[in-house]
Amino acid sequence: MPIRAVVFDIGGILEVIPEGGDPTMLFPEMIGRWAACLGMGPEELDAQITALNERLRSEGKDGEDGTLSETEWRAELRGVLGWDQAQEDICLRDFWDVYCGNLNQELATYFNGLRPRYQTALLSNSFDGARREEEARYHFSKLADLIVYSHEVGMAKPDPRIFALTCDRLNCRPDEVTFLDDSERHVDAANAFGLHAVLFHNNAQALSAIQELLTAPPDR
Repeated sequence: MPIRAVVFDIGGILEVIPEGGDPTMLFPEMIGRWAACLGMGPEELDAQITALNERLRSEGKDGEDGTLSETEWRAELRGVLGWDQAQEDICLRDFWDVYCGNLNQELATYFNGLRPRYQTALLSNSFDGARREEEARYHFSKLADLIVYSHEVGMAKPDPRIFALTCDRLNCRPDEVTFLDDSERHVDAANAFGLHAVLFHNNAQALSAIQELLTAPPDR
């Protein structure tokens, strides 16, 4: 079947997340700035946030599947870190700046140019507030026909149900969809479901692989 829809992940694909600091930490650049704001060491802060996240998951609360809201997360951080309102506002604004990263302009331009020949969609493991923040920065709703955020639909990659939901909303069969993601685990799951999934390494490699799929003979 010919490809009818192109689906991109967001983080690590359309958004380039800043790197720096200890690579074992989540968002190390952000942790470093938070630690300076709160007057503690980065390792101590990272340990506190890691412990908080583990406790929340043990309680069945996870931002990616919508069981932990942004408001609840802020309240949990407030209780653990004891920050004042000014520190909270600075750190949470910094969190969204890091979370949204910088726009990968080359991929965004390519993706935008696929319509109307192809349907386009964004499929992201996300957190409450992502749609608000990413739309304000990058206006993704103008790039894609469909945006599927995991926290809004209650399921996350690599769960095959989220691939099924995306195909259903696009009104496409899995073999009519190509999917770009920077997670090998997600790409393997998407391929197992029947999508034509591509693992992102860099822009040139990803664009070449997608173009090959789009121009392949229909019986391929």
